[in-house]
Amino acid sequence: MAIKESQRSIVDPVTMVPGTGTLKDSPAVERALGRSKLYLLISWSMLYPEDEEFLDYLQSGEFVEDGRSAIESLGRALDGIGGDLAKKKLAALSKSFDLIERWVASECANWQLVDLQAEHRRVFSNVITLDCPPYETLFGNDHVFGQAHVMGDIAGFYRAFGVELSRDIHERMDHLSVELEFMHFLAYKESYARCHDGDEKIQIVVDAQKKFVKEHIGRWVPLFSRMLVKKADSGFFRDMAELSSDWMDFDAAYLGVSPQPYSEADYRPATFNAPEGQTYECGAQDQGNELSILLNEVGAQSFLEKDKGKEKEGAGPVGTA
Repeated sequence: MAIKESQRSIVDPVTMVPGTGTLKDSPAVERALGRSKLYLLISWSMLYPEDEEFLDYLQSGEFVEDGRSAIESLGRALDGIGGDLAKKKLAALSKSFDLIERWVASECANWQLVDLQAEHRRVFSNVITLDCPPYETLFGNDHVFGQAHVMGDIAGFYRAFGVELSRDIHERMDHLSVELEFMHFLAYKESYARCHDGDEKIQIVVDAQKKFVKEHIGRWVPLFSRMLVKKADSGFFRDMAELSSDWMDFDAAYLGVSPQPYSEADYRPATFNAPEGQTYECGAQDQGNELSILLNEVGAQSFLEKDKGKEKEGAGPVGTA
């Protein structure tokens, strides 16, 4: 998912409380903006680099600088939220950015775009890698019906907040980067709501974040991160795997939710187990387990597209995500 705004800059919304000269609910806004930034950084790091923009971001030091700034902002505004685990994970995040800074200085400083692309292919390959697939539906689903159900639930979240996949990003809606950028969007939307809206709208977006972490990314990202550590072995993506794991622990503690993370036994690489009595000529694994196959096999494509025009008409402006 790529939101149509600069990947590097988040403009902090500012609302002054009349007669005080102070920012409305400043600590809560600061926390939301810090979380939004960190979700965006992790999301962007996992996408295949199509151009030099992300490489420049790394080599200039802005990636690490923005990460540290977000962590410092969270630390100042945390006020005990999330308990000792949140504080511990913030410290671990800082160490990960130190490692990334050293990696940039020692290895990445003279890289060209082809080098970063080659490193991404080494870890994630050109097709869905079985060692660490960045797709939620490959975790915890026995057959294609389970995968389609998860896809439908994810699509429901995106639709509810008026975002859709960008045509410029050729990824599925259950890709790690897409789901993390959706959380970036929700956290940023929270910061805006705290500045401009009432308690009801704030609660809606906070509840959505809690539910998405508990039912989606909080369940599969921890296992994916462990798999990525093993696959990458060293370098940028190993450091990002450690960072992603610590970040999910932090945010679950911060939000006060307890996801039930998948174990290694819940990972079923490219399998297709049809329900009893059902047979299919073409298994999903034969064609890369693509979203279109998953949805078409169970008739879910028409469900997701049903009344699309009416939804857009009733939901107001739709962002491109």
